[in-house]
Amino acid sequence: MKNLNIALAILLGLSAFSAQASVANAEKLATIYTAVAKSKNANFAPSVADGKTFFTQKVKAANGKETACASCHTANPADSGKNIVTGKKIPPLSPMVNNKRFSDYDKVEGQFTKHCNDILGVDCSAADKANYITYLLTEKTPTTTATKK
Repeated sequence: MKNLNIALAILLGLSAFSAQASVANAEKLATIYTAVAKSKNANFAPSVADGKTFFTQKVKAANGKETACASCHTANPADSGKNIVTGKKIPPLSPMVNNKRFSDYDKVEGQFTKHCNDILGVDCSAADKANYITYLLTEKTPTTTATKK
């Protein structure tokens, strides 16, 4: 994990993030995670389908309850979510609708570490992160109020 963090820090240092988050920042992160994943598996290619599976995959948490990223962030990452424990509103994950996502590398890594460990019990791999961001970049349309049930 330290090698991943060092590699990412170096690469991000070379391509500094702007003060405002953007789709370009998410794309840069996906590219960086892809490069790290390819260093471990030369055949790796980011996959929207794998990212969606990762996002919706239910796992049994330490408390015995099944949970997934989508449990708090909803089935559509372009929608606002709600923390299932605290009830706190969560802005959309998709950088296509929330220009504050992926604005700060340390925050992104901190959230991956926290959530992956909370949900999966281990840190996510670079491949998981690349797939996840690749998927989020495809989610552009929030669910309209009329179609929500």
